[in-house]
Amino acid sequence: MEPLNRLAGEKAGRDGRVLSCQCVACARHSWLIVTILLVFLLPAGAQEKSADLTDRSLEDLMNMEVTSVSKKEQKLSRTASAIFVITQEDIRRSGATNIPDLLRMVPGMDVGQINGSTWAISSRGFNSQFSNKLLVMIDRRIVYTATFAGVFWDTIDFPLEDIERIEVIRGPGGAIWGANAVNGVISIFTKKASETCGGLVESGGGNIQQGFGLAQYGAALNPDTDYRFYSKYFNQYHMEDPFGQNGADGWHTLRSGFRIDSEVSPNDTLMFEGDLSIGREGEFGFKLPSITSPGFIAVAEEIHNTDGSFVSVWNHTISTRSSTSLQLSYDRHTRDDPLNPEIRDTLDLDFQHQFEWGSRQEMIWGLGYRDTPDQIKGSLTVEMIPVRRTLQVFNAFVQDEFALIPNELYLTLGSKFEHNDYTGFEIMPDARVAWAPAPRHMLWAAVSRDLRAPSRNDTNLVLNLGTGPAGPPTLLRLLGNPSYKDERLMAYEFGYRTTFSDRFSLDLAAYFNDYDGLQTTEPGTPFPEASPPPAHIVQPFMYENLMYGETHGLEIAANWKAANRWTISPGYAFEQLHMHTDPTSQDTQTAIFIEGAAPRQSAQLRSHLALPAGIAWDASAYFVGRLIHQGPLSNVAIPAYTRVDTGLTWKIREGFSFSVFGQNLAKDHHFEFEDINGALQNGQIKRSAYAQFRWQF
Repeated sequence: MEPLNRLAGEKAGRDGRVLSCQCVACARHSWLIVTILLVFLLPAGAQEKSADLTDRSLEDLMNMEVTSVSKKEQKLSRTASAIFVITQEDIRRSGATNIPDLLRMVPGMDVGQINGSTWAISSRGFNSQFSNKLLVMIDRRIVYTATFAGVFWDTIDFPLEDIERIEVIRGPGGAIWGANAVNGVISIFTKKASETCGGLVESGGGNIQQGFGLAQYGAALNPDTDYRFYSKYFNQYHMEDPFGQNGADGWHTLRSGFRIDSEVSPNDTLMFEGDLSIGREGEFGFKLPSITSPGFIAVAEEIHNTDGSFVSVWNHTISTRSSTSLQLSYDRHTRDDPLNPEIRDTLDLDFQHQFEWGSRQEMIWGLGYRDTPDQIKGSLTVEMIPVRRTLQVFNAFVQDEFALIPNELYLTLGSKFEHNDYTGFEIMPDARVAWAPAPRHMLWAAVSRDLRAPSRNDTNLVLNLGTGPAGPPTLLRLLGNPSYKDERLMAYEFGYRTTFSDRFSLDLAAYFNDYDGLQTTEPGTPFPEASPPPAHIVQPFMYENLMYGETHGLEIAANWKAANRWTISPGYAFEQLHMHTDPTSQDTQTAIFIEGAAPRQSAQLRSHLALPAGIAWDASAYFVGRLIHQGPLSNVAIPAYTRVDTGLTWKIREGFSFSVFGQNLAKDHHFEFEDINGALQNGQIKRSAYAQFRWQF
């Protein structure tokens, strides 16, 4: 109820804020040169104290509002879901230069870097290069590719400074967000343009991040409209291959973007944002050189990426008890992969209506549509048949929250109704209960049914693996299954949040997941084939839904204010996977791979210490348990490792800061994840360091 009641107050205060922002922008144009000359003459004591989460109580942090669980604002302490929030202050302290590294701080998230530009990221197991049970959004724009139902993490690279927060849900989110939000949802929210007035220049470099820079400027166009635009670039050095040689995986990207926020009437706001990027990245890919080759060979290749997106959001307040939101987004992804080039367009339309019904009930419902045509060309190694295909998704959802006991006990019931071109009409319901028996304690529980819908890879893939044993030429081929069905999940979750005191908070989540219809690879009936020559026999293998299993685990996150200037944030996760195949299945490897690709245990420990003279020291350690990757193309164990990052930031003057960070300091190089599908060669992640200068004016 609170978000709707707050709208009037937020709008009443907007004019004063915008006028102030506008005046400051004009003054900066007039006094820019004077500021540059005087900034080094001002004493450090004259600096205005910057906002820092160390100055806020832990109870304030627990009352932070999130929107990813219910598509509406809720206090974190009252949210019936395993959710972790990465704030802008967390981002600055981490020293991370990309979003995947930020996600390492979330207990229960599996983050493994495969090579310089490729990651495997998932929640609660089932990790792979294209984790198909994790949904990722930027300002509610879904960024997973319908080719694999996964994410190209190398394309999500906008200024980290512009992120307001990242909400990470470990567990199902299908009742709100639809298919593929099975094991988790990552929602990235960027700042409003009004929050980034003025200029920002960042520049730095090191042994891996050899050079990077950002130039950004924001101001007020008029009392009701703010804007910002940016341009950023980075050039990253290569990692080492498994043999200690040049991994050929260096890459660089140039990206530019903008955001405009406008209040067009007392009841209406509009937001427009967009970006365009071009980049080139290298890798050792695997290709089949000829039809008679016994298997893949590694070849150095370059991939050229071009990506662009546009988002428009119209928020309308009907009354203090009712509001609507309409979002339109479009993006184009072009990936010039020598073996599998792809062009994909995606159009998304999303509408939702939130209203209060009586004094104890709040409802939200919505409609959505997605259209995504593609063109995926191929090679002897891999192709999609047909080359062109257009996929459509129609969806609707409804959610009803009941205040059974106001300010103490809440029940939320909801469901997503979705129709896709593969499996038709689907339903994804859930029920959630939040109970606050005392002011600083909250218990929650949830039951959910979620689905993972098929992708192009599941249904249209043609992958030639190589020739079989001696005898007549026999080509091993992996095929998608046009009749592939949904993968299904029944999830049971429980959680507890508390702030024991102003200095210590605890967030605990436990879960049991029951899966059915998971993917296996089954042999088919051999058949002759004359082309490509020479004539040969094809031994096909096809995807089927013949695996089931269960997972369970525990996730703990805590915050301890050890002293007024020192905050410690530990985390721990335990997960156990048990996979089984149907008696009719002949797949003896997939279940073993899924169980081995998730670490049994992982842990994090982050520390922030504010020192005198404007200096801050941040340190973090991430432990990841042993992985065992066993599959048709590899059989390797990746030892447990601990990643250590640390850095110093010195605020020289107001708006000026200098930072030095070291990453992966525990060991000179180590492996983190193996690409089990053999699409590319993994690399050794190297120890690195960089320095950064930041000027905000």
